[in-house]
Amino acid sequence: MSKRYQGNIITDSPTDPTTSAASGVWSLAEQNTFKGAGNWPIAPDITGDIGLFAGGSGKDTIQYITITSTGNAIDFGDLSQNTAYLAGCSSSTRGVFGGGSTEVDRIEFVTIAILSNSTDFGDLTQGRYGLGGCSSDTRGIFAGGGTNTTNEENTIDYITIASTGNATDFGNLHEARRYLAGLSSTTRGVFGGGDPAGSSATDKIDYITIASTGNAADFGNLVEARREIGACSSSTRGLFAGGNTGFGQSNRIDYITIASTGNASDFGDLTSSRAYLAATSNSIRGVFGGGSNVMDYVTIATTGNATDFGDLLASTTQLAACSNSHGGLS
Repeated sequence: MSKRYQGNIITDSPTDPTTSAASGVWSLAEQNTFKGAGNWPIAPDITGDIGLFAGGSGKDTIQYITITSTGNAIDFGDLSQNTAYLAGCSSSTRGVFGGGSTEVDRIEFVTIAILSNSTDFGDLTQGRYGLGGCSSDTRGIFAGGGTNTTNEENTIDYITIASTGNATDFGNLHEARRYLAGLSSTTRGVFGGGDPAGSSATDKIDYITIASTGNAADFGNLVEARREIGACSSSTRGLFAGGNTGFGQSNRIDYITIASTGNASDFGDLTSSRAYLAATSNSIRGVFGGGSNVMDYVTIATTGNATDFGDLLASTTQLAACSNSHGGLS
């Protein structure tokens, strides 16, 4: 039987390193070529259902949790700069963070399994802060937000998560607002709450079809008007938690059925009232962090009050979150 020495792979059946069963020997030059193309496998630093919390007031920190367990957050790496009021979205492999205070248009990404600092992805169509994010496994959405000139925007942008590059215009929200939150199923993105023009808080919920483009449509209303809320989801149910009513901070958790439309229903309460928080999920469990150093969790398919999960690295507000296992991926 003749041997083949294709690409310095010494084996009867040479295989590409992108396959899980690949074996053989590659030269350093070939390794660098595969790595440059993004096809060289890298052993993960962390595994499982991972949630990321990023940025916040005066912070560039990215921290992570294992959603299926409980415990304190662990340092993951850093954003390129201190950034608050940003939004997150993610695929099963990549986390993406966009926007932020001082009308940042920057988009950055990390590979969720690899502890590292963020890498530049591209730019939003418009620099803004206080925006909401959601995603499917292929497309990320950034919606709403504000600028120092207009305060509230109705802009919706989209990106292809697996690539890099600038965001593209998707359409407009039903109502211009900042400090809103987003969640998703595999097909639908939903944005709730926020701070619209002429009002301290809104109960509006909008929705879009992620794979298409176009303006958002009215979904219904939150149980109570709030801004600066956190949102997460399974593939069927979405949760909106905490926030500021304009008269004080709330401990309320609302839920919706994503595939339908209609008003939200009461789910239960957070362990404490707080605003400027973020949320992440693994489609079974939702975790709410920030507004302090507190993280709470709930089982999304049930109703009831939240339970203590652990602590963030420090008391943090105005942060963003994402995961490799949220409702838009399952």
